[in-house]
Amino acid sequence: MSAGRHLDFLLQEWPYDPDEAVVRLVKGRDGRDLLQMRVDLGVLQMETSGRPDGARPEGYPTLLDWLSQREVEDPDFEFDDDLCYEIEREFMQFYHRRMAWLRLQRYEQAMRDADHTLALMDLCRDHSPCEEWTMQHEQHRALVLFQRAQAAALHAIEQSLPQVAIREIDDALLRIAENYADMGWESEYESDELVDRLKHLRETIRNDFQIGKTLEDQLAEAVAREQYELAAKLRDEMARRENA
Repeated sequence: MSAGRHLDFLLQEWPYDPDEAVVRLVKGRDGRDLLQMRVDLGVLQMETSGRPDGARPEGYPTLLDWLSQREVEDPDFEFDDDLCYEIEREFMQFYHRRMAWLRLQRYEQAMRDADHTLALMDLCRDHSPCEEWTMQHEQHRALVLFQRAQAAALHAIEQSLPQVAIREIDDALLRIAENYADMGWESEYESDELVDRLKHLRETIRNDFQIGKTLEDQLAEAVAREQYELAAKLRDEMARRENA
């Protein structure tokens, strides 16, 4: 290897920080944007669209795109070992890029990559070769939902839409609760750190923008307190707004 092909200078001028993600946007030789993430053993470089490694599995932009088309052609197909390995690679690549977008506060891109991962998780759940492999991914669904909700809420705040931010958080909390129920972890929901952090973010937004509780929040509280007459009125009001 020639002396000009090593990474010594790059690694020395861009030190690794074990306490936080170290990320930057750079320009490629052809002028396209690239994401770089400093890791303890070097640098990860990722494309900003399509697959982070720039590959086109079976000619499709991502493995998810190819698998979605395959599902249309054969709804009952099942993953084999080679396909499971390739899916794991795509999960990891999108995880790194999602973390990079969050670090750079590029919230729309983080949401996009989170949606990709959630859709790939859905395919894994539907076509998994075994329950154990399914659970390996489902146990991480709450984290992806949490990160997507964070990105969506902060993006809404950037757009001066705090009520939208609260709705995004409420939706994520509901989906996390459903995931925990599917996993048999209902008892852990209320004490979960991710749930607590989302609730804290929601209350912070409410306080900062002086937003009262939503009808959904009021309904949940009324049911919990067994105030069923109030709950019925709140349901009627929610139905009226939906049909308006």
